[in-house]
Amino acid sequence: MNKHGMAAAVAMGATIVLSALPAWADGDYQSPTEDRVRVSLGVMRVANTTDLRLDPSAGGTLGTYLRAEDTFGLDRSDVEPEFQAVVRAAERHRLFVDYFSLNRTGNAGIGAQPIAFRDVTLLPGDPVQSKLDLRMLGLTYGYSFWHTQRLEVAGTFGIIDTDISTQVKVQTATRHIFQSEDEAGPVPALGVDATWVLSKRFYLDARVQYLEARVSGITGSIGRYEFDALYRLRPNISFALGYTDLKAYVDKIEGSKTGRFDLRTAGPQFFVRVAF
Repeated sequence: MNKHGMAAAVAMGATIVLSALPAWADGDYQSPTEDRVRVSLGVMRVANTTDLRLDPSAGGTLGTYLRAEDTFGLDRSDVEPEFQAVVRAAERHRLFVDYFSLNRTGNAGIGAQPIAFRDVTLLPGDPVQSKLDLRMLGLTYGYSFWHTQRLEVAGTFGIIDTDISTQVKVQTATRHIFQSEDEAGPVPALGVDATWVLSKRFYLDARVQYLEARVSGITGSIGRYEFDALYRLRPNISFALGYTDLKAYVDKIEGSKTGRFDLRTAGPQFFVRVAF
C-alpha cells in the first residue's frame, strides 16, 4: 500500500456573525470558517464491492458479469491513505485538492463455469492472479453563499480525474494468459461543502459531490459523500473521525471495449488536520 501526503490551503474570511451568536471565549482559537489553509492527512478503512463485465473487443457478445471480490479474490477490506488540501483565495472563494487511491490484488481459482473476460476465456480451475487499482485526483472550486463564524456552506464544482486499471493473469505449465485494461479521464461533479462550528474545540464537516451523465453511448456516474467530526487539540491542529462513501459507475454500450464497471468503497476514516 502506497502512502501519500497532502498539502493545501484555506481562508481569508469575512466576518458576518449572527447577532444571537456569542463571541469566541479564547482569542487564540479563530473559527475554522476563517482558515486560510487546511492540510489533512489520514487513513480510511474501506469495505469494497466491485461488479464488472468486459465484453470481447470483436463485439457481438457480452462478457461474463461478475463480482471481483468473489471471483478473483480481491480484498473486501483494506486500509488506504487519503488527503485533502484547501486554500481560500478570498472571503467566499476556495480551492479543494483531494487524492485517494485503492490498490488491491487477489488470487483465486475459477469455479465451475468459464468466464469471458474481454479477449480471454478463463476456464474452471484456472489459478488467477488479479489486480485492480483506482486513483482519484480531484480539483474543486467552492463559492460560500453562507459564511459566518459558526456556519459556512458552499456550492462546489469540480473535476475528478479517475484512473481505473485491472489485470488478470494465469500462469501454468499449459496455459499462459494475460489481460489488462486501463481507463482514465476527467469527470465533472457538482456538490455542497459545509462546516458547522459547535464550540471552540469541536466542529463538523460535511461534503457531497455527485454527477450522472450519458454521452456517446457511455452512461456514468461518480459520487463522494463524507461526514467528519473534528476536535481541536491546539488552535492549528485537529483530530478527526469520519465516514466516507465513494461510488464510480461506467456502462459503455457502443463502440469498442464495451462493458460495465460498478465500484463502491466506503468506511470510517481518521485524519489529522493542520490549519492556519
